[in-house]
Amino acid sequence: MSTQDGPLYLGFDLSTQQLKAIVITSELKVICEAKADFDADLSKYGIKKGVFINDAEREVYAPVAMWLEAVDLVLQRLKEKNCPFQRIKGISGAGQQHGSVYWSMTGEENLGSLNPESTLVDQLAKKAFAHPFSPNWQDASTQKECDAFDAELGSPEKLAQVTGSKAHHRFTGPQIMRFHKKYPDIYRATSRITLVSSFLASVFLGKIATFDISDVCGMNLWDINAGAWSEPLLSLAAGADGLEDLKKKLGSVREDGGGSMGSISSYFVSRYGFPSDCGIAPFTGDNPSTILALPLRPLDAIVSLGTSTTFLMSTPKYKPDPSYHFFNHPTTAGLYMFMLCYKNGGLAREKIRDTLPPSKTSDPWSIFNETALSTPPLGQISHSNPAKLGLYFPLPEIVPNVRAGMWRYNCNSDGTNLQESKEGWSAEADARAIVESQILSLRLRSQNLVHSPSPSFPPQPGRIYLVGGGSLNPAIARIVGDALGGVEGVYKLDVGGNACALGGAYKAVWAMERKEGESFEELIGGRWRESEAVVKVDEGYRAETWGRYERVLKTFEEMENEVLKGEERNK
Repeated sequence: MSTQDGPLYLGFDLSTQQLKAIVITSELKVICEAKADFDADLSKYGIKKGVFINDAEREVYAPVAMWLEAVDLVLQRLKEKNCPFQRIKGISGAGQQHGSVYWSMTGEENLGSLNPESTLVDQLAKKAFAHPFSPNWQDASTQKECDAFDAELGSPEKLAQVTGSKAHHRFTGPQIMRFHKKYPDIYRATSRITLVSSFLASVFLGKIATFDISDVCGMNLWDINAGAWSEPLLSLAAGADGLEDLKKKLGSVREDGGGSMGSISSYFVSRYGFPSDCGIAPFTGDNPSTILALPLRPLDAIVSLGTSTTFLMSTPKYKPDPSYHFFNHPTTAGLYMFMLCYKNGGLAREKIRDTLPPSKTSDPWSIFNETALSTPPLGQISHSNPAKLGLYFPLPEIVPNVRAGMWRYNCNSDGTNLQESKEGWSAEADARAIVESQILSLRLRSQNLVHSPSPSFPPQPGRIYLVGGGSLNPAIARIVGDALGGVEGVYKLDVGGNACALGGAYKAVWAMERKEGESFEELIGGRWRESEAVVKVDEGYRAETWGRYERVLKTFEEMENEVLKGEERNK
């Protein structure tokens, strides 16, 4: 069947700042894409970088109505590009992880009775939701609730063993617990609670969608080993309203990451011309979707350089630890995804970039790149100069769990004599140091999860794939190779920053076209064209430079611990 008349598949990515859509063929060829940028297109909501911030309570949240309006906007833009909606046979996608959407008692009824002559936002925004906002992953308002979650099963280690993660501010369980305490009447007026991924799936399905087996692991509520809700943790989050009430609000979890949950809502059939038998596959979280943007091999790593910085690998071993996250794999039973995630990613780099002289080219990062690449590793012109190590957290950070701030330290080349810098550094020194800081944190926390690819190499990833907006930055690619390694090199996944949406589209292809027992890796791996999808951007492992970072890795951890001592809760 030719690409002119074959089936098409649609993938979405509902992130903090944008909604992206990408349409592909069965053979994984991209034929159409569109996006809505919330700040540029929907600034009337009053958001900045996609969210509202309440500094007094450390709350970060987004208006659900804005997301609804973005869905129609993106589909309209695809329509203007003559996207052949009538050929789309399956839809899947990704949502920013951990965020929760609170549906009203009539929410599902409203979803199922949409008029194609009117927009989603006009029909749903005021009636379908008990609460108009969704907490964003940058929210840091739940420290008390996190303490309770960590204590409920005995320790952060026990909580990580059961749910894949210790308690985190952004995780949905602590967020629900706080929401229940802050808005008890709204909580009781809530019929269902969905994640952002299942919210978006629900819109297309015309009824409330079940949770995805991977995204549910970002809640601190799902017992991964038991494959069931953790009743002690549900009871904690639900408070006086009780375990059974919260179970009903959450609903079921779909174990199969593929197949169809049902056909598309008639709203989209009538308004845009989708076929009535277009299937809606489970939607997953943005991080699980990212690992579906390529058939990832064991020991390969993905570094996602978006608003947040994220490190992802898949593994058959379940080895949870409070310092990172384990999730069920979004498509493949028996595999797990482990993840390191940081709030202070692209926005933190932008703040340092903006302290440098302005770019004289169309690339706003040109001066930053030149400066970072011309600065030697650890800011040392010679080994006798002090090494520079810093932490750059314009937002309160998750890992380590520390207040907002910037800290600059010096040490010797061998890592000894760590001292906070009294004189401070130049803005030029910060350009390299912030990227080093972010990558060294990845290396520190992933070192026990990688092994030697061969006897002649120290433990490190095989290939490192860069995705997200920062993957276009040559300075970051070089420093990733310097500090993290990658014996086969550092690659840019060349999908225009659309890895999450593309992973969703690939998931839709697999969900609708798989044969009995055919895994995602088998089906997508057989169709994926590496030469068309990745570009090598750095050689990766360089023994001498990698060794310089190895000598200061424990010192980097010591610096974090010094800063942690300054936290109020640790005094």
